[in-house]
Amino acid sequence: MQANLENRPIATHEASYPLAIHDLTVAYSRKPVIWDIDLDIPEGKLVGVIGPNGAGKSTLLKACLDLVPKASGDVRIYGQIYRKNRNLVGYVPQRESVDWDFPISALDVVTMGLYGNIGWLKPVRSQHKAIALDALDRVGVAQLADRQISQLSGGQQQRVFIARALAQQAQLYFMDEPFAAVDAATERAVVELLQDLRNQGKTCVVVHHDLSTVTQYFDWVILLNMRVVAAGPTQTVFTQENLHKTYGGKLTLLVEASEALKNLGK
Repeated sequence: MQANLENRPIATHEASYPLAIHDLTVAYSRKPVIWDIDLDIPEGKLVGVIGPNGAGKSTLLKACLDLVPKASGDVRIYGQIYRKNRNLVGYVPQRESVDWDFPISALDVVTMGLYGNIGWLKPVRSQHKAIALDALDRVGVAQLADRQISQLSGGQQQRVFIARALAQQAQLYFMDEPFAAVDAATERAVVELLQDLRNQGKTCVVVHHDLSTVTQYFDWVILLNMRVVAAGPTQTVFTQENLHKTYGGKLTLLVEASEALKNLGK
């Protein structure tokens, strides 16, 4: 009976959506981190997950990927639970969560993203390396394929992990702060890559913290502060009123800081 329930789409959500979340709650030590999340994410969108520190943005992504236990609720990837459609999903974790001292090359990191296709304990063949090299080339670091990841800069490391997700040739991508602590060139490269994925009809759900670039980067946003404050097209949802509801008293300082940064660039 449980298996049949897992295979059944959520009744109130479209099975065709890349991501459908129903009444999702996650708690650590019985303290809710996110609760009562109910969302449908349409296909072919760049989706920004926006909210203050501690709002549960990373937890939301991890819950969708079964990386943290759910207290309640359901998540469906194209109408199925994650493990049924995991081959359709690519994931870029926060760079700080990765052990960059592990003795492995950039090419090996990307190839690891293909193990779902290769199979564990099976040899990596030339065609798999070709896919990995192509992914590294797409993010502009193919020349670093044999470099140990500990020898790469922060921006290069981020590009390698994005290449790993690209090599999976997914339909739905989750990226946890891909722009954090990277140089301007890497940020531009990642934005162009996201736009290219969208143009291919793929969906990207991206945790993001810079309010000044939301309207430039995303065509759909989720404003989150433990619960969903608002979600939908950027032009209708990313408003001053919704931002105040999301950030509270912190918003004035954030807006002033963003405006100051813009003025410095003039």
